[in-house]
Amino acid sequence: MYNKSSYNSDDDSIKRFVEKEITSEFSPMNPPDVYNPQNIKQVPYEKMHPFLQKLIDEHKVYTDILRHFEEALINWHKNKWIFNDEINEKFKKFFIFIDDNIPLHNQKEEKKLFPLLHKKLVEVGENNSIDSSVTSINIMEDEHIKVAQAAAIIFNFLGLGAKLSDNRSREITFQKVFDQGIAIVETMKLHIFREENILFPQAMILFTKDELENLI
Repeated sequence: MYNKSSYNSDDDSIKRFVEKEITSEFSPMNPPDVYNPQNIKQVPYEKMHPFLQKLIDEHKVYTDILRHFEEALINWHKNKWIFNDEINEKFKKFFIFIDDNIPLHNQKEEKKLFPLLHKKLVEVGENNSIDSSVTSINIMEDEHIKVAQAAAIIFNFLGLGAKLSDNRSREITFQKVFDQGIAIVETMKLHIFREENILFPQAMILFTKDELENLI
C-alpha cells in the first residue's frame, strides 16, 4: 500500500474510532439537472482567454487522475480490500497529484479568478436571495477545502487500516476510504463541469478585456 508517512496510534483507540458512527459524511449534492446549466451561453475552448484555457488543460489532467483513482477504488473493493501493483500505483498517483498540483491550481482560481468573478456576480444579481454576499464562488471555494480535507482523511484511514489486526475494524476503515474516495470523484467531476460550463463562460461575458488580461 502507498505510504508516504507513518501513523502511530494504539490499536484499541483506533478500533474505537473507526467503529464510531460518523454522521458528517462528505458527499456531493447532485440534483438531476446539475449537468444541464440553464441560460448560460457556452464559450468554446478556442474562444476562452488563455488563462482560462490553462485551467481547462489542468482540469483534463485532473480528470484523468480521478478516473484512474475511481477505477482503483472499485477494483480494490471488488478485491476485498487487497492491494495489487495496479491499485497501489493509481492510489499513489492520486495522492501525489493532490499534494503537488491541486494547491497550485486552486490558488490560481482563488487568488485571480474567483474574487473578481464573485464581485461581478453580486453586481449583476447572480447571488443568494437571502444573503446577497453569497454567490456560486462561495460554493466552489468550499468544495476546494472539503475535497482537500477528504483526501487527508482517506490517506490517514489507509494508514489506520493497515495497522489494524481486527478484520472487522479494518473492513469498516477501508469501506470509509472507499466511500470518501467515490465522493471526491463525484464532487470533482461536477465541480470541474460547473467551472468550465458556468463560471468560465460567465467570466468571459462579465470581465472587461483589461480584466481578463490582468488574470495572467
